[in-house]
Amino acid sequence: MAKHFNCKSTGKTKDRTAQYIFTMNGVGKLVPPKKFILKDIYLNFFPGAKIGVLGYNGAGKSTLLRIMAGVDQDIVGEARPQPGIKIGYLKQEPDLDPAKDVRGNVMDGAGEVARLLERYNEISNEFANPDADFDTLLTEQADLQDKIDAAGGWDLDRKLEIAADALRLPAWDADVTLLSGGERRRVALCRLLVSNPDMLILDEPTNHLDAESVAWLERFLQEFNGTVVAVTHDRYFLDNVAGWILELDRGQGIPFEGNYSDWLDSKQKRLALEEKTESAKRKAMEQELEWVRQNPKGRQAKSKARMARFEELQTEEFQKRS
Repeated sequence: MAKHFNCKSTGKTKDRTAQYIFTMNGVGKLVPPKKFILKDIYLNFFPGAKIGVLGYNGAGKSTLLRIMAGVDQDIVGEARPQPGIKIGYLKQEPDLDPAKDVRGNVMDGAGEVARLLERYNEISNEFANPDADFDTLLTEQADLQDKIDAAGGWDLDRKLEIAADALRLPAWDADVTLLSGGERRRVALCRLLVSNPDMLILDEPTNHLDAESVAWLERFLQEFNGTVVAVTHDRYFLDNVAGWILELDRGQGIPFEGNYSDWLDSKQKRLALEEKTESAKRKAMEQELEWVRQNPKGRQAKSKARMARFEELQTEEFQKRS
């Protein structure tokens, strides 16, 4: 299976960025008081990857998404999409245009396709004018048709109705200033999905969705041709959508190929192995400590070697806790 993204923990990679949809080189994020919540992250995302981001509270999951969306640019290193890549971002508290109703806000997402369709219809009407420049109109119409085909825009109205029904949107003419927080998020999610970006960055996309809406969203993302990066506490969602897991742990990004259940099984085995290794280290440290207490420092060359080993064990324990 081709890898959709990878993580380089050390050093710089060769210039292979042309094949990636998004690249992060040595990214770090410093937060008060002078703490790196993310540090030295090298990530390369291939088109079509479906990635779930995991980590304890405060690990930097939402921060990572803001960086990828271009919202947070106060970082160390470089985070950038390839030229021409369209990114769609769902933040936890999305903004809506208060001057527009629900349909108007959703149509903002489909604005480009809607404009193409509107112009296509205008040109079709212009053919009725006997004085029209038919060659020019035919050329423009063919160009518009190619663009609408590429965007899958011919059945835009049907797609809007399906998405609105699946996500339980309020009435099309509802005043968005009167909507609840959950309703606002569903409108923003619908707007984002119909915008047809190359890369979806989703912060808790299943919040305020019922089971049927979540199931529809899972199917939508499974069929979505672009890249998806999602933070969610819905582990069933990750099982059904993610083909990769990116774990954030003490500032580092640790990639794993598989869904949440695969990752969890691997994580448990890894922790068991680490616990066994740490148990052996603790036993060795206890033995060294007992020896140190019974022998004066630096009495012999052998004693110095034992002291060096004890200090090495102490350093390993300190680094583990830092």
